[in-house]
Amino acid sequence: MFPLERQKKIIELLTIRKVMKIPELTEELRVSIETIRRDINLLSRQGKIEKIYGGVKLVQSNFGESTIDERMFSQLEEKETIAQKCSEFIADGDCIYIDSGSTTYQIAKYIKQKKKLTVITSSIPVINELIQSDIEILIIGGKVRRNEQSIVAFDYLFKLSELNITKAFICASGITIEKGISDYNLEEANTRKKIIELSQKVYVAADSTKFGKDVTIGIAPLEKIDCIITDHLLHKDFIHMYNETKTNLILA
Repeated sequence: MFPLERQKKIIELLTIRKVMKIPELTEELRVSIETIRRDINLLSRQGKIEKIYGGVKLVQSNFGESTIDERMFSQLEEKETIAQKCSEFIADGDCIYIDSGSTTYQIAKYIKQKKKLTVITSSIPVINELIQSDIEILIIGGKVRRNEQSIVAFDYLFKLSELNITKAFICASGITIEKGISDYNLEEANTRKKIIELSQKVYVAADSTKFGKDVTIGIAPLEKIDCIITDHLLHKDFIHMYNETKTNLILA
């Protein structure tokens, strides 16, 4: 197992178990204590984990939004199901946008066999997932957000207005009928606003925990969203409410 894979596995284990002792990690990963200590020191310097007496735990976010590493493993089954449903709306020859969230990342796993597909993305994990496939990848230019492993777009670096996007798959940290979709970061929100303007169809891929939340930055009202794809755990009250809107709600 490569160091990066091992470090991702440590984050995954801590997401599930919250706190682990060093001997538990060495047993799970089948490596020496010295190797685990090197991984722990690196992850600690990156601010992803915190050393405690005899073990480690995840660093909790202070600003409402957890890190991409944490979100990659929370509600994973639901996110994979949502992503698989999203892939059913992607046809050969499409030019699509895949957003930088943990749910939209999963879409990349299900589209590798599509023919003549172009993917525009701001997500470094999406790029890594598709790099060995035959899919044409366009990376938007801008500033790298390390915690999110994403790129926030600047129009002067990438002529966004020249893109012809068939379908955009956008993530959101909050979804309400009154305010639409929202997110925690202004730069990410601005990128999504621009992509929504340029796309023929807009799909929001978000797990059911995002419903009923209106977070820091508004992205778009519901009337600009063609479809929301979520998991089957969405409360029936939300289902009834969204059936009264023009936005199509699909439970994966």
